[in-house]
This record gives sequence, C-alpha cells and structure tokens, in this order.
Amino acid sequence: MAVIDEDAMTNEAAFARACTSLVGGVNSPVRSFNAVGGVPFFVREGHGSYVVDVEGRRYLDYIQSYGAIIHGHGDQRILSALYEAARRGTTFGAPTLGEVRLAESIKAKVPGVDLVRLTNSGTEATMTALRLARGVTGRSKIIKFEGCYHGHSDALLAASGSGVASLGLPASVGVTAAAVHDTVVLPFNEVPQIGEDIAAVIVEPVAANMGLVPAAPGFLSQLRSLTTQAGALLIFDEVITGFRVADGGASTLFGITPDLWCFGKVIGGGLPVGALAGREDLMAQLAPTGPVYQAGTLSGNPLATAAGAAALDQLNVASYRMLAGRAEQLALGLTKVIEEADLAVQVQRVNGLLGLFFADEPVTNYRQAVASVERGVYPYFFHAMLKRGIALAPGPYEILFPGLAHTVDDIDKTIDIASAAAAEARDQWHQHH
Repeated sequence: MAVIDEDAMTNEAAFARACTSLVGGVNSPVRSFNAVGGVPFFVREGHGSYVVDVEGRRYLDYIQSYGAIIHGHGDQRILSALYEAARRGTTFGAPTLGEVRLAESIKAKVPGVDLVRLTNSGTEATMTALRLARGVTGRSKIIKFEGCYHGHSDALLAASGSGVASLGLPASVGVTAAAVHDTVVLPFNEVPQIGEDIAAVIVEPVAANMGLVPAAPGFLSQLRSLTTQAGALLIFDEVITGFRVADGGASTLFGITPDLWCFGKVIGGGLPVGALAGREDLMAQLAPTGPVYQAGTLSGNPLATAAGAAALDQLNVASYRMLAGRAEQLALGLTKVIEEADLAVQVQRVNGLLGLFFADEPVTNYRQAVASVERGVYPYFFHAMLKRGIALAPGPYEILFPGLAHTVDDIDKTIDIASAAAAEARDQWHQHH
C-alpha cells in the first residue's frame, strides 16, 4: 500500500480513501452528506466547542458527537480519568469497581432507579428493555411513536426518525414483517388506547430524532396513567435527554417516573456506552438473577465507565441552568436573524436542546417534521453555515447540541454568521424552487 501523507490530505481525498474500505465511506449513515450533498469533513481533533478537520479548518461544533459530548471536546478531567483507567488495562471480562461507580452515579441522580445494567450502546439498552418488558408481562406487543428513534434493532426500526428519515429509507430492507409484527406505531403526541395485549410503551420524552419536538402538555402523564391501568410498562428512551435536559434527565424535569429507562451518550463521557435502568422487581428479572437473558463482552468497559463517571460527577443544577441559558440565547437569536432573511423558521427548544425547522407553524409530530424537511431549505442553510465555520449535523432531522464549552461569544458568533447564511440559503432556495 502506498504511503499517504495524512498531514497534507484534503477532505475529498480522505473521503475517497474511506470509500475504498468503509461502506459509503462512513461507519454510521448519519455522518454521510447524502441528505445535504457534498463530501463530509474528516475531523482530526477537537477542543472545547470546536473541531478541526484534516485540512486544518476550524469549525464551531454543534454536533458534539450527537449529544455524547456535554463538557466539550478534550475535557481535561475526563481525559485524566481515561488515562488513569487505561494505565491499569483496557478490558478484563470481569467485574470492576468502575462499573459500580457509574451505576451508583446514575442511581443517585435519577429518582426511581434501583438497579442498572450497563450495555455497549443505546440500541442494546432499548433492545433489552423490550425483551425485559415482554418477559415480565408475558405479552408481545409494543407501542412506539412515529419519528421516535430507539436504535437500529429490527423491532424498533418501524417509522423511525434520525438517519433512517434523513436517508429516505423505508423502515429498512432486511427487516422482516415478522420482526415488526408486534410493533404498533402511532402518531407522537396523540394519546393512544392501551389494551391488555401491550407489553410496553416506549417513547422519547422529548422527541429528538425528527428534529426537536416537545411532548404536548399531558401526553407523558397520560401515558403513565394508561400504562399503569393496562398493566403495561412505560419505557423512557433517554439516550439523548438523559443528563442533558436536567440533572436527572427528562423524568425529573417532568416529574414522571417510568418503569424503565434507557440511557446512553452523556453517561459515557464520549466513549461507547448504554444503560438500562429501573425498578428492582423488574430489573431483577434479567440474568443472572432472572430468566431474561442479556450479555455483552465489553459491557461496563473500564475506559467507558471511567469517562462516564467523570462526566456525570461534573454535572449539577448550575450546569443545566447555564446550558439552558446558552440554548435560549441561541434559539432567540437564530429565530430573529432567519426570520429577518424572510425564511419561515421554528427553533424549538427544551432546556439545552434545540431543533431547527423551516416551517410556518410549530412542529408537533413526525408528519409535520417531514413536511418541513421536504421544503428543502435545510441543505442550503447547512452548507452556508459550514463554509463560514459553523458545523451543524448533515441531516435535517438531527438537532443542535450547545454544550457547556460553548461561550456567550460562541453563541453571538453563530447568530451573526447565521444572518448571512440564512440570506444566502433563501436566495439559493428561490433559484431552485
């Protein structure tokens, strides 16, 4: 193989090289630029609120590893915890105190959590949650909502958001009718009937994979009461909202306690991790104490648990107050400058999370989210921002993740740049429509 000077590589060359050995040049479809056109930039390093690509270009980053980063890239306290853990070894296939410490941190922050099972990803956590719900109830059917993404296990890919929506794919080729036979898909924010054949209702308490769509008033509380009446479990998928919208996640923010929680992203401090958590009587049904099987060679990995514990230890009520303030400043500023450019926009916010819809009215469900995306404004705005040094997710169904490393000056800079970017996007959109 020819020697390649990586210090002189362009993004185009990096992508061409990647396409010869990686499917589509990426390892997760959401990282491709299929939804917006062009070639992805390849990140060389990240510091705080910025990333630097292989060409040396610096971007103010609102992707933040799709929410896995909350303290900014290269946080020194997390790196120190990682170095110390790596010095002892990377994986053992045996219990470690690091696993215990991370589980204890989750329990301490989330009222109602008695026991935790660590996994390698959010997908593993949601997949296990469904198996556990079916095991303890003896029922088969699951209710999920349109546009809510719960990972890429077969049963949960029906009518999903995020990358599936961005790529315009059906649920997925390769998912059989039998795999989704027991998955009932209903509109988000519409309270369903829950019969005695339903094992569980799984929901993102703040939908964050079809853009950001808040739960309507009363929606979550009615899900709680109706599942209880029907003897079904309520599962909160907090892979995104967990430790992002409040110190204990969405369940503490809204004062609603589900039966099971699924966590990921923030709890790994930037490393791969997931977690299923819940009441003792339910969680005890998992092997080895119960008959519902789940396992993972690298679950509770020492590096991931060290990074995750270091991330959670730094978070407190003041952290979320600051995060919400930054997000509010960004939401108000983006709304103002984009509307001044004569583009219809809805910047929807729940505490520290933001969604950007080019729509005339607030978006409350998946169909409205699709309609806003189909207007086709986002790709023009995305590229206008990117060339000015602001990195948004290359998919119109993704959200913005302002983090604790984003300063007031960063937010002001973003708003200022968005003014010019919105005017350019408007002109280009009109040319093509």
